[in-house]
Amino acid sequence: MLKIDTDIEVRYYETDQMGVVHHSNYIRYFETARTLSMKKAGIPYDNMENQGIVMPIVAVSCAYKRPALFGDTIRVTTILEKLPTVKIDFKYEVRNGEGVLLATGSTVLAFANKETLRPMRAPQYLLDILAPHFVLPC
Repeated sequence: MLKIDTDIEVRYYETDQMGVVHHSNYIRYFETARTLSMKKAGIPYDNMENQGIVMPIVAVSCAYKRPALFGDTIRVTTILEKLPTVKIDFKYEVRNGEGVLLATGSTVLAFANKETLRPMRAPQYLLDILAPHFVLPC
């Protein structure tokens, strides 16, 4: 399993008049955390795109538990529970500075050829980078 944390400061424009984060912004938080997590893991999106691979989102979900507020610094934990095949499944946990769970979510992305947009298997170099995180101890 791979878990990577990303801290994000809640900005004023992401909130309503009560200072509560609008629900749509959690999807943006997931994307920010996912792209930064991939980069931290050694798999920057731009490298994949330069190699002719894109990753369109095919499913997204979010369950809201408690509100994030203007001025909060939230921690989004991006979780990969299994190696990808033609799709990659990310899970997310969003917590405030006190560690209170605010939301959970998931995204499923497919691997596709940039020119044809036809599905493809996860590239071998990506599997090679991720595999050590999924080896079970003896």
